[in-house]
Amino acid sequence: MAPTLQALQDLIRDRYLATDSARGTPGTFMWFIEEVGELATALQACAAGRSPTDAERANLSEEFADVLAWLMTLANVNGVDLAEAMRKYTDSGRVDGVKD
Repeated sequence: MAPTLQALQDLIRDRYLATDSARGTPGTFMWFIEEVGELATALQACAAGRSPTDAERANLSEEFADVLAWLMTLANVNGVDLAEAMRKYTDSGRVDGVKD
């Protein structure tokens, strides 16, 4: 069974919160943006119109994981529960049945 969003955020918090908190939001955001750049490069390598290699597909998967982990790190440093925040995109989180 795949871990929940909450379980993943808890895992990142348990392993890295002390280091992440010491780095703070600005430094953590810079790491996050670096990973987004690496994801952009991986997406370009797997762009439509050509067949990506197995290594390129594996790298793409890893970069998505890195971006998600750093997003969770940013959320942890700033006291945001991502599972709760994602209610915005569920029926229970919508206002008047419409999401922003």
